[in-house]
Amino acid sequence: MSPLCPLLLALAAVPCALGACPVPSDLKREDGTRTCAKLYDKSDPYYENCCSGAELSLEPGADLPYLPSNWANTASSLVVAPRCELTVWSLSGKRGKTRKFSSGAYPRLEEYRKGIFGDWANSISALYCRCPPVPRPRSLEASESIPKPGPSSLHPHKVPVPTHLQPLPHLFPGSEGGPNSQPPFWEHPYPPYPILLQAAPTAAPPGGAG
Repeated sequence: MSPLCPLLLALAAVPCALGACPVPSDLKREDGTRTCAKLYDKSDPYYENCCSGAELSLEPGADLPYLPSNWANTASSLVVAPRCELTVWSLSGKRGKTRKFSSGAYPRLEEYRKGIFGDWANSISALYCRCPPVPRPRSLEASESIPKPGPSSLHPHKVPVPTHLQPLPHLFPGSEGGPNSQPPFWEHPYPPYPILLQAAPTAAPPGGAG
């Protein structure tokens, strides 16, 4: 095995390949409020020395067409928080070349091309950082209240009653329907009154009564 192989394997296995740059999910203020992105004015050929020096924290929605004089064309490293996006321009007033950086760490902006011959190190003169709002738990609206069970749900297995066994309207008020009517006795779990059935008429014997 070549003597360089163990060294290459060790470098490939190093989990902190982004050097001193913070993890994007750690971009928060001391009070726990969210940070959209951070810019740093120092980078280095060694990743472990990147994301150092002075830093500029950006809140969600930060819109800076004109960066402060000490930060114009100064950023060499940057980190963008999860679910956020940083748009940068090479000239003030949001002019010139532009690029969008999604969530992640960018320790060396020299590695990101700006046009054919340039790169983004010391080339950011304007920026806009945005993050989508954090979704809140959806509350149950009044119109979406849980429906109450009706008679059909309490009696899912209703059997139709033959016509000749229907209740007599004059004996069972309310069974014929109407605004104050009650459900028919066969839909009650316990009938509220005795069940009287109308028997089918029987045929008279031939010849009549003797």
